Amino acid sequence: MLIDSRTLPADQVVETDVCIVGAGPAGVTLARELAGQDFQVCLLESGGLDFDPDTQALCEGKTVSPQRYPADELHVGRCRQFGGSANYWCIQIDRDENQAHVRHVTPDDIDFEQRDWIPYSGWPFRKADLAPYYQKANAICKIGPDTYEAAAWETEQAKRLSFQGDRIQSSVFQFGPRAVFTHEYREELNHASNVTTYLNANVLEVETNETATAATGLRVATLDGKEFRVKARIVVLATGGFENARLLLLSDKVQKNGLGNQNDLVGRFFMDHPGFRFGVFIPADRKLFNTTALYDLHRVKGTPIMGKLTLSEEVLRQEKLLNICVMLVPRPSGYESKAVNSWRNLLSAVKRKQLPKEIWKHVKNVVSDLDDIVNYAYRRAKKLEFIYSPRMGGWSRRPADIRNLKAFEVIAQAEQTPNPENRVTLTDECDRLGRRKVCLTWRWSDIDLETIRRVQQILAQEFAQSELGEFQPRDEIEGGLPRFGSTHHHIGTTRMHPDPKQGVVDENCQVHGVSNLFIAGSSVFPTGGGYANPTLTIVALAVRLADHVKTTMAANVSTVNGSPV
Repeated sequence: MLIDSRTLPADQVVETDVCIVGAGPAGVTLARELAGQDFQVCLLESGGLDFDPDTQALCEGKTVSPQRYPADELHVGRCRQFGGSANYWCIQIDRDENQAHVRHVTPDDIDFEQRDWIPYSGWPFRKADLAPYYQKANAICKIGPDTYEAAAWETEQAKRLSFQGDRIQSSVFQFGPRAVFTHEYREELNHASNVTTYLNANVLEVETNETATAATGLRVATLDGKEFRVKARIVVLATGGFENARLLLLSDKVQKNGLGNQNDLVGRFFMDHPGFRFGVFIPADRKLFNTTALYDLHRVKGTPIMGKLTLSEEVLRQEKLLNICVMLVPRPSGYESKAVNSWRNLLSAVKRKQLPKEIWKHVKNVVSDLDDIVNYAYRRAKKLEFIYSPRMGGWSRRPADIRNLKAFEVIAQAEQTPNPENRVTLTDECDRLGRRKVCLTWRWSDIDLETIRRVQQILAQEFAQSELGEFQPRDEIEGGLPRFGSTHHHIGTTRMHPDPKQGVVDENCQVHGVSNLFIAGSSVFPTGGGYANPTLTIVALAVRLADHVKTTMAANVSTVNGSPV
């Protein structure tokens, strides 16, 4: 059943067994797993079925980032609407297809390990322990078999790049449809007899008993200021990396620093997967474009996939690097060539009526590749643009385009070091419901930047030694900080660790010290899970948490006001 909270009487008390806050992939998965049980489930969603700018404004906050974290990330990176961030998934497999998708991949084994070169790394369990949950997650996200090795997806026209050594490996992303979380599972929950979804329901705080050892319920409001309460035996926060931490910090009536924050860990260890232009790969033979469809968005036996390049685990250990992947995006003749870049510099100098630095170097570059200049000028004059990107593929299925290709732009997606100084805190400014807004403090770590620079060197070496072509790294990365965009992967802030002095939740995602309060989503990740898009792991952990909730309810050991029920 779906209920618009604005239709409820003021001060109404909703009683339930399990209350889940947030109807994104984590909350929806959890609610589906609990559907059909012999206890009641309440799902609270801040937004409605459609996007509402007034509700979305509740995400506003500020950033304190000396290293250019996108300033609008706090507002546009989250979505207060049924389906949560899934509403923003926008990858198209085919140009004429209306359905949007998202990348899926599981982290590598090493991503769960404690790595001595990465402070605060290590999960409470191995990837193998999540294997059955990943299998279920694949089915929930409606993707193919639980394998991401390139060998399982190769065809005659889609071969792996042939590197001489084994430092660089090929593997794939799979792609799942957005609609499963935004529409399909919404309809399932609407027909589940024991699940009630409340839309336009904004949680103001988690209420507890007098010792803050158990959650008693939630105080909830609609945008028009009407309040009601939810009393629950078990509460699960599933509102993302910013809002999970925010709700704990706002719930400070008993614990003055916020729930679960007795060790000042709530909000810390925020991570993302920065995406940025890594360099340009110029194949030695243009025929390579005819055999590298593996790295394009395409379907294999009905499953949408796209290849990527990664470092082997052996290299990560030997070089003491973070995990990272790169994607190949084709570009036409003249794109980012030395000749075209020098031509631009010379034209700019003419307009400024001053000589450019290293003028003879620029002249030499222009003369060395006049074909690129002509092609560039022609495409500019005719306004011909290539739109291929990691979000839009299809180049391998367009022979006319392949004839015009010359290079691959190399796009990276990188793991970040868990850093306690990268954190979400509360400001003194309030939203329209009177809740303090968030502030994100974020910066690169030395190992983040060292990984980027070293991987550029390794790629250049491997492409050259394998006689595949030339890799030209981006100068702005070599010279300092990469220009990057957020992937909207909000990780950390309520990290998982068995020791309450090192984490906010335990290995079962229970908030330390609060017997019936749990957290779902990527905010519990101790590390970024490598470079992997977090959705599959979010869903796998939600299924795992659902099993724990079922066991808890069956044993009748959950608490209200600190006493057994």
